[in-house]
Amino acid sequence: MVTQHGIKYAVHLITTHFGDLVAKVCECLLRKGPLTLQAIVRFTELTSSQVKNSLLVLIQHNCVQAFILEQLGSHGDGAKLNTQYIALFNNIIHRWRFPKFLTIVSQKLDKQCVELFEALLLHGRLTLKQMSDRAKSAQNEGDDVILDAVREAFIKLLNAHFVERCPAAESVLTKPTEEETSARKRVPKSAKILEGKETLEQRVLEAATPSEALRFLLVTRTEPAADGGKDENNSSNMTVGKKRKLDALESETEGEATDEQVVLWRANFEEFIRRLRHKAFIENVRACLDDGAVIVISAMLEATRTAEKKVKTENSVPLSLNSIYEEVIKSEEGRNITFDRVRASLVQLSCPPFVKAVNESYSIDFKKIIELAQNDEVESIVLKRYGRDAYRMFRLLSSTARLLETDKIADTAFVEKKDTTKILYKLWKDDYLHMEKLQLTGARQSQFLLWKVNKNTLWEHVLDEMFHAALNLSLRVAHELEQEKELLNLPQDKRVNRLRKVRLLLESSQMKLDDAIMLFHDF
Repeated sequence: MVTQHGIKYAVHLITTHFGDLVAKVCECLLRKGPLTLQAIVRFTELTSSQVKNSLLVLIQHNCVQAFILEQLGSHGDGAKLNTQYIALFNNIIHRWRFPKFLTIVSQKLDKQCVELFEALLLHGRLTLKQMSDRAKSAQNEGDDVILDAVREAFIKLLNAHFVERCPAAESVLTKPTEEETSARKRVPKSAKILEGKETLEQRVLEAATPSEALRFLLVTRTEPAADGGKDENNSSNMTVGKKRKLDALESETEGEATDEQVVLWRANFEEFIRRLRHKAFIENVRACLDDGAVIVISAMLEATRTAEKKVKTENSVPLSLNSIYEEVIKSEEGRNITFDRVRASLVQLSCPPFVKAVNESYSIDFKKIIELAQNDEVESIVLKRYGRDAYRMFRLLSSTARLLETDKIADTAFVEKKDTTKILYKLWKDDYLHMEKLQLTGARQSQFLLWKVNKNTLWEHVLDEMFHAALNLSLRVAHELEQEKELLNLPQDKRVNRLRKVRLLLESSQMKLDDAIMLFHDF
């Protein structure tokens, strides 16, 4: 879901990080969709060299993906290969979340890993050799010592899935099959544009992403083995169970994965969003239930983390009661919990349906947790912006899919009828409610106003408002930072401290707002 203010916010981030020229190319791709180099030059009115350099910067920092689209030639000619570029909106927005990603790494791994990961965020993509060279320039130790330290830290990041191989430079999209073409023709015209872009982006990313077997596999050349032969395919993060897989991939990785100067690595944004999503789930459960339920759902999330292939899954992998208990007692706080307490906590979790139980197997209902959190967020906005009466009416309407008449809302929400109409009109005018007019004909004609909450359109509207607020906050932070820099050249006074406090408050608000954006956009 990419909104208009979402695009403006993404362009602002690119402008801040890479300047106006790169931002102009990025905005063109965000607004026009996938384009060829020639089309970007035409739309931006920049030179071919300027566009090429801008695209290289955006690709280096994982904000644009190149792909080759196979198209039918004219007059029965063969297929033509056409290189196009597509902007990756999510990756652009993730740039604001780099401090959150670094915090996760620092909580899980050591300082060396944090420094290595920070370099990846800063440079976008690096080979293992480039990481080692950066470490050498910053330290005075021997080359072998530094290389071993970098490799050890990198393997920790790789095992945690914090880094991954970069996607293919140019993935190839084949022509759609007859079934796909006929299915696309059956899509309603109103949905073709939006769904087509989303589907194309997904196809591009799927085609470019390495296979799961290769995505987190590090194969390095080592010194000669003790028997005098060379162990040229030594996987530093390989377990016993991966040996057969490595042998099968030997021909595929030879000349590529074994060369530390060629294989590019980047931060695995998907893993960090998954972890932030799990953190949000735990916080939502904590707000409703006791510590026992929080420990149990945390254990379930940890047990199913590796099996969760995609971020936006609706349910976790089912677990037995015994499996859940085994995971609970692995943590220090969970060792005091008895088996019966775990069972009781699962009953608690199934009441607000955070957990589903089917035949003694339990799975987390991700979709329901997100829906409840989204409802709470929007209701909180309504309460702050429109008052308690509007909050009660909005809660009533959001709890049902039916249209409700004005008098019915007034009676149920205990609000005066004259005030009810004013509040409902205000919410409708600001796109928080959907209204329909019902005209009754007969001896006396009368008109009734019916109201409901259309969550699909409202969620998109709320997300757009959040992106708008994020953009304004970011601009205000930049303004405060500029003022702070100017005053630093003057003798120290109270204004500098005040500006610094204001800036820190604004940055904290940005982080909280981004949590809400992830709830509606990323989770």
